[in-house]
Amino acid sequence: MPSSTLDIHQLESLRDVYRDLHANPELSFAEHRTAGVVAAWLRDHGFEVIENVGRTGVVGVLANGIGAVVALRADMDALPVAEDTGLPYASTVRAASAGEYVPVMHACGHDMHVACLLGACAELVGAREEWSGTVVAIFQPAEELAQGAQAMVDDGLYDRVPRPDVVLGQHVAPLPAGTVGIRAGDFWAASDSLRVVLYGAGGHGSRPETTVDPVVMAAAFVMRLQTIVSRQVAAADTAVVTIGSLNAGTKANIIPDSAELMMNVRSVDPEVRSRVLAAITRIARAEAAAAGAPREPEITLFESAPTLTNDPAAMARTLPALASVVGPERVIDPGPIPSSEDVPILATSIGVPLVFWLLGGADPVVYAGARTVEEMQAVVGRIPSNHSPLYAPVISPTLELGISTLVTAARVWLG
Repeated sequence: MPSSTLDIHQLESLRDVYRDLHANPELSFAEHRTAGVVAAWLRDHGFEVIENVGRTGVVGVLANGIGAVVALRADMDALPVAEDTGLPYASTVRAASAGEYVPVMHACGHDMHVACLLGACAELVGAREEWSGTVVAIFQPAEELAQGAQAMVDDGLYDRVPRPDVVLGQHVAPLPAGTVGIRAGDFWAASDSLRVVLYGAGGHGSRPETTVDPVVMAAAFVMRLQTIVSRQVAAADTAVVTIGSLNAGTKANIIPDSAELMMNVRSVDPEVRSRVLAAITRIARAEAAAAGAPREPEITLFESAPTLTNDPAAMARTLPALASVVGPERVIDPGPIPSSEDVPILATSIGVPLVFWLLGGADPVVYAGARTVEEMQAVVGRIPSNHSPLYAPVISPTLELGISTLVTAARVWLG
């Protein structure tokens, strides 16, 4: 199984970078320290560096003769999660978010993504006599808000760097280290997050007849939403509707004026997405009308990421390179993933293909005896996964293999 060609000192330096990033996570659009670490590394390795792209994004460009332009992408932001891994480099960071201080953790593995791409940049520099073309290393902010990719594009990313011929990237996952998960076509779901405010008329809890109770309205709304997937989406289609937050009122005997709900929708097919979003709006308005609400609900779409679709031809070209790193038997099709990513925007905004894969990051010992995808999926359901306070990939061999998958995939496209 090939691994990174960086020497032992370079790899240990990258492990230190990973531990440092893990111990010092930063929330979306606040990745200032991380961006500084990235920019310094890229400059030290001879890249042209552009900072503050899409607020806190960093891009490194390495031109090395005539040939294709390959974009390699890593995201940098962390999550408002209190780490409980017990690791010696565990995060104890707290940061301001929405007016309060919250714990911060790299609970989704973006620190590993950054370290792998930094290592890939170093390896490509060291082997520049063996390839020709241009590498564009994109270190993206705010993936967790599904806003960072669009922010970079809107800030003129592709006016400031050579236009790539392909966008390549990876996401660490609780598959065994040494495994790559990938599939052609629709791979990851689209994601839409909405805020719905239901308006009532408040009053004393002892006289509900003088009020329009938004809490009862919200309860009916939540229950009716359950019929969208069960009764309005075909069994063969994919859709998830989750209500993650419901807030109303301040005191037991006061009926409030409003109730706020935060919800998330996952879908793959654009027609299904449109149908689900339309159903949410229709049900919210109908429940408000049924309750005699004084005004219509306020419905705001505040985060959105498109379906992640791997270009079949580009994936067919790249797949043998990934197989050469981990072995053909360790490249698996995990099926459609209900998680979401905004990386497609970096490709679709300029009409170029995307190839994106899962990088196994779990201790292989945990998967002893698991041979089929189904057996692996059973293990995944039992171990900490992305966004868990217990989640952290094993540093080795995840880091070394993550470097090699990026480098080997890029060199398929580079002359």
